[in-house]
Amino acid sequence: MKNKVKISVVTATWNSAHTLADCLASIKQQSYDNVEHVIIDGASTDGTIDLVNRHIGQITTFKSEKDEGIYDALNKGICLTTGDVVGFLHADDFYASKDVLSQVAKIFEDSAVCAVYGDLEYVSKGDIGKVIRRWRGKPFNRHELGWGWMPAHPTLYVRREWYLRIGDFDVNYRIAADYRSILKLFTLPGFKAVYIPEVLVTMRLGGSSNGSLAAIIRKTKEDWLALRSCGFPFFIAIRAIVWKNLSKLEQFL
Repeated sequence: MKNKVKISVVTATWNSAHTLADCLASIKQQSYDNVEHVIIDGASTDGTIDLVNRHIGQITTFKSEKDEGIYDALNKGICLTTGDVVGFLHADDFYASKDVLSQVAKIFEDSAVCAVYGDLEYVSKGDIGKVIRRWRGKPFNRHELGWGWMPAHPTLYVRREWYLRIGDFDVNYRIAADYRSILKLFTLPGFKAVYIPEVLVTMRLGGSSNGSLAAIIRKTKEDWLALRSCGFPFFIAIRAIVWKNLSKLEQFL
């Protein structure tokens, strides 16, 4: 009998007691059973640690200590995973259905597949039944990277060996380290990614990349640095940033 793909889900938390329960319930409800859940906490003081301890039986690994931000926490999480595949479910997020990880695992049964991703739905922070925005993906075409395309990172599952190949998230990036990681992965020779045309993850609005004008400006600068550090020519990088931002408008329609 073929061994089942083991999926590692990493969650970074910091003072997340008001939303983490939904995240934990979402993972517990998954129909796929070969899953490990690693939680990395940034020394929360709001009851997050108590909440995790009340659910410790469903959590594989839990670590709480001060860190340098979310990307530092995700790096620690990846190091502690033992699965074939790694994905992230943030404390504000939850799966769109109980069969999300079953769908992901099914595709990874093909050993040639390096990554799987899908659609992302944004909901109101105060009313998770109110959909504000939907990020619709599309099949991967490397040419699209030069037009600002990227998969929705919260829906992205990658074979752990490929994360080990590109190295850690760069903690010098405060907002766009995930974009840089995606550019590094998706430009590697032989990297095969499969798109699931369904909403896989629901996210509450209010993340660090769109919380203020200063955050948007910083994100744009970091996107530029990410593109240039990954070898995209000057004018291609400009085009990518312009279209990356313009493409978001249709997500509200």
